[in-house]
Amino acid sequence: MNFLRGVMGGPSAGPQPSGAETIQKLCDRVASSTLLDDRRDAVRALKSLSKKYRLEVGIQAMEHLIHVLQTDRSDSEIIGYALDTLYNVISNDLEEEEQEENLPKQVDDLGSQFTEIFIKQQENVTLLLTLVEEFDFHVRWPGVKLLTSLLKQQGPQVQQIILVSPMGVSRLMDLLADSREVIRNDGVLLLQQLTKSNAAIQKIVAFENAFERLLDIITEEGNSDGGIVVEDCLLLLQNLLKNNNSNQNFFKEGSYIQRMKPWFEVGDDNCGWSAQKVTNLHLMLQLVRVLVSPTNPPGATSSCQKAMFHCGLLQQLCTILMATGVPADILTETINTVSEVIRGCQMNQDYFASVNAPSNPPRPAIVVLLMSMVNERQPFVLRCAVLYCFQCFLYKNQKGQGEIVSTLLPSTIDATGNSVSAGQLLCGGLFSTDSLSNWCAAVALAHALQENATLKEQLLRVQLATSIGNPPVSLLQQCTNILSQGDKIDRRGSKVQTRVGLLMLLCTWLSNCSIAVTHFLHNPANVPFLTGQIAENLGEEEQLVQGLCALLLGISIYYNDNSLENYRKEKLKQLIEKRIGRENFIEKLGFISKHELYSRAAQKPQPSFSSPDHMMFDHEFTKLVKELEGVISKAIYKSSEEDKKEEEVKKTLEQHDNIVTHYKKVIREQDQELEELKQRINTLTSQNEQLQATVTQQVSQIQQHKDQYNLLKVQLGKDTQHHNSHSDTFQMNGIQSEEVSRLKEELEEWKNKHELLQGQLREKDSVIEKLKSSQLEIGTTEQSSQTSKSGGLEHNNELQKELEMLRSQIQLQSAEISKLQMENQKLQVMNTTADPVLGDSSARAANNSELEGRLEQEIKELKSEVKALSEEKESLKQHLDSSSSTVAILQDEKSKLQQEVAESKKEQDDLLVLLADQDQKLSALKIKLKDLGVPVEDEDDIESGDQGDEDEDGDEEEQD
Repeated sequence: MNFLRGVMGGPSAGPQPSGAETIQKLCDRVASSTLLDDRRDAVRALKSLSKKYRLEVGIQAMEHLIHVLQTDRSDSEIIGYALDTLYNVISNDLEEEEQEENLPKQVDDLGSQFTEIFIKQQENVTLLLTLVEEFDFHVRWPGVKLLTSLLKQQGPQVQQIILVSPMGVSRLMDLLADSREVIRNDGVLLLQQLTKSNAAIQKIVAFENAFERLLDIITEEGNSDGGIVVEDCLLLLQNLLKNNNSNQNFFKEGSYIQRMKPWFEVGDDNCGWSAQKVTNLHLMLQLVRVLVSPTNPPGATSSCQKAMFHCGLLQQLCTILMATGVPADILTETINTVSEVIRGCQMNQDYFASVNAPSNPPRPAIVVLLMSMVNERQPFVLRCAVLYCFQCFLYKNQKGQGEIVSTLLPSTIDATGNSVSAGQLLCGGLFSTDSLSNWCAAVALAHALQENATLKEQLLRVQLATSIGNPPVSLLQQCTNILSQGDKIDRRGSKVQTRVGLLMLLCTWLSNCSIAVTHFLHNPANVPFLTGQIAENLGEEEQLVQGLCALLLGISIYYNDNSLENYRKEKLKQLIEKRIGRENFIEKLGFISKHELYSRAAQKPQPSFSSPDHMMFDHEFTKLVKELEGVISKAIYKSSEEDKKEEEVKKTLEQHDNIVTHYKKVIREQDQELEELKQRINTLTSQNEQLQATVTQQVSQIQQHKDQYNLLKVQLGKDTQHHNSHSDTFQMNGIQSEEVSRLKEELEEWKNKHELLQGQLREKDSVIEKLKSSQLEIGTTEQSSQTSKSGGLEHNNELQKELEMLRSQIQLQSAEISKLQMENQKLQVMNTTADPVLGDSSARAANNSELEGRLEQEIKELKSEVKALSEEKESLKQHLDSSSSTVAILQDEKSKLQQEVAESKKEQDDLLVLLADQDQKLSALKIKLKDLGVPVEDEDDIESGDQGDEDEDGDEEEQD
């Protein structure tokens, strides 16, 4: 402190030291002092001088300050002073009262030079990243500010150093989680500078959960009602998403689009918006446009558009669009945003067509917007936005195009005149005295016809009533009439603008529509007007009109179907050759693409013009010019024979296209059928799975019931064992009547069986008697004829055998009869015991128990047999299923093996062919060698020689 008092303190008798000398002494003190307090005081003094003596402090003290950062990290206070001093030296953010008019350029140079010196050693930036990690406020905050200033001065170089530094970007992402708002807000500013024009860092920051943290900050700050922190977060989000397809996809996949919807929730009272809210909402709308920009890949844009519809973001934007009291610039940007959200997305376009303005009666939003477009009192920027919205609504939207054109057709025009339609507004704008309205209406109508030949033909039916008493004229005729009148009509605005708009409409209308060309050529005044315009030598303003006239005449030639004799292709070419000259015609045609305004319009779809006078070309029309310019130039130089050949080729191509279209349709239908079949298979599979699950569930339930039944049966058996004999007798008496009836039925069955067996026994007895009588007859015949033949003896032997067999059968049957008789007696005894119901109870109980046991045993045997048969059936079924699956597998393997065998046979045949070719080549080479006198041994000789050598070797071994 004594040192500072001597240097900067009270008065002294001698001369005062200069600023440079003071800074030099302070630097020496920082470098040489051993006490930390002295060094800290010296650095604090340098900080106080660094704003006024920026150059001197930067030159003399930077090296010492960096050394302090490296060596004195334990003291947060001196580190904070050093970082503040370096920030004052490097930063160009000086106080306004210190800035002078001649200083800005010098200031910029100083900051850039000091930054270059600081980052020359990459370790300095790495050291700064380490200090930013410190939690101490006096270290972290000045570190963040210094790093931000370095990025402002030398952004790409510092970005590269941070990118290669280990965990460099991740360290800086921690700033967003700091609980101190000052550091968090400055961290957002730092990340803004860090992510500028560096896709690699943008990806790292995005994957470090930046989207989640920034959206949380915006929500905490109050969305669009928040302060400048919300603005900074939105600018950082734009840096991360603009022209970065990877981050855009990550943003969509992370469901962050859904979190944007609350930003656009505005109340009914929209008056008195603050400037900050307007800025915030403007940036929010721009962020939506970044996600659906036409320059993005079509797939990414389409997926974002669908997500915005499903989460209700598009509906919220349409609410702002139709709200009252919204500032003009926000309304304009909202129209542009809605335009790009619906562009090329059929679902969003259909929704936009259904939006109605809150008026009485309700009007479609499209009609309300078109009313603003053709109203010359509306701001120019707003009218351009409405035109862009209308163009985006019709882009790749044939349904919307048809709805717009249908409002012009005679059958759909509202005769009462209560409501104005889109077609009526476009016609009103097309023929008004305001040139800007003429141009906008012409371009809008051209977009309704874009790439739609059917609507071009339908628009030829439109009739306009020009004045009372005069017959109506077609829309095409009225357009050509206004075009031919030129400057005769007094219009507000550019003189050329109306004609350029009408010519663009006619070129779009006639291109690729031969019927429209025929209608155009049918008016005899049109071709002379075009040739006259092209042939004249006019000023620069009229050159654009001449070029468009040449394009229109070229389209009339190229798409001419030669249906009008006076205006066939060949005659029109001869007319150009005579009155204009081919070279002159091609030169005038080239005026379009060489024009400066044409190049501007070709860059992007949105019509953005600095002033109404520059509104000349439409983006889609530039595509048409690019497509037709070369084709028309070739058509002008073609002969009639070449035209005929070209027409034949066109017809062939059309036929081919028709065939291709037919097959595409067939394929599409087959695809639909396949999809339906797949859906049916899926439904059947799901039903099958459900049924299987139900079956398994039912099987488990049946098993449970069986288990419960067995348990109850066991419990019942135990209960019956514990009952006494009296209760047993009581139970038997309870079921006595049923058992008696059952036994009676069985007894009747046995009686019937007994009668049947007795009848059979009688029959067999009669058979035996017959056999006995026949045996006696045979005995008498044997005694009377002993000299009979050997055949008679054999017959006798056979009869004796039969007799023996019958006797054995009779014995068996008699045994059976005796058994049955015994059973019959038993049954009769049982019957006699069962008949007197009021007989002895004990005997009755014994008989009943015996019968019940026998019956239960028979029932058990039957059940076991049934169970065994069912199990055998199931096993046979499983075996059948497994065998069928095995057969299928074997068939597949068989087919594969057959294919492999066929392939191997083919390979063998190929090898045999190759060997045959080799043999032929070898024999030919041997013949050549023999012809040349070279001794050659044949393979047979060689083999025989080898075999002989082997034999000799074998003989020698045997001798040994």
